Order: sequence, then structure tokens, then C-alpha cells
Amino acid sequence: MKNVFTGIDHPAIAATDVETLTKWYCDVLGYKVFAKTDKPVYIIEAPDGTYIEMMPKDETSRPERTINTPGWSHLALRVNDMDTAMAELDKQGIKWAGPEFEAAGGGRIRNFADPEGNVLQIVQR
Repeated sequence: MKNVFTGIDHPAIAATDVETLTKWYCDVLGYKVFAKTDKPVYIIEAPDGTYIEMMPKDETSRPERTINTPGWSHLALRVNDMDTAMAELDKQGIKWAGPEFEAAGGGRIRNFADPEGNVLQIVQR
């Protein structure tokens, strides 16, 4: 099975308002729309070529989560310059979920959430 699984293509976010959340990721985080279906489902692309899928949520209620709730926890976005990234997010009115801290294996991390409450991190290694 070596060299069969080569990496992550995309995580997916089930959104209350797919179009608004997609626009936020594009406007605030620099993603661009790669593909869109009529449903609507969007595939958005980061500057490094990685993707996130945005899809409509179903009627299941959102469980309360913390960074350590079992299951997928957060999406960590790699940045080249932590100070510049934090300054840009401050300009966008991001509400930080605590102070910056040291990343496992070295580096800097800071947590925040998107407009629908999905936990994000920026990380510089």
C-alpha cells in the first residue's frame, strides 16, 4: 500500500450558508473558487493548491465542541509569517480563542473560528 495514499485532498465543511461562508474563506483567508455545483457545493483552493469543500448542512443540530472534543477537531492553516497573518486577521475583526502558543514539534499557533463556529488555527513552523 506504500505510495497509494499520497495525502489529503480536502476536508469538508457542512455550512448553514454555503455561499456566505465560501465568500468569507475567499475574502478573509485568500482562497479562490475552484469548482461549484448547483447544490451548491464549492471546492475552494488555497494558494498552495490544497482544497476545502463547502457543502450545505443537513438538519442535524451542531454539537458543542472544544478543541479536544473527540473526532475531527480543527483545521490548521499554514502561514509563512505569523505576525503578518495575525495582523491581517485582526484587520478582519477576527475574535481570537486565546493567546498564541507553541506548536507540537516547534512553531507558533493561534486559534480562532470562522463565522459559523468552525475551529481554525494559523500555524507557522
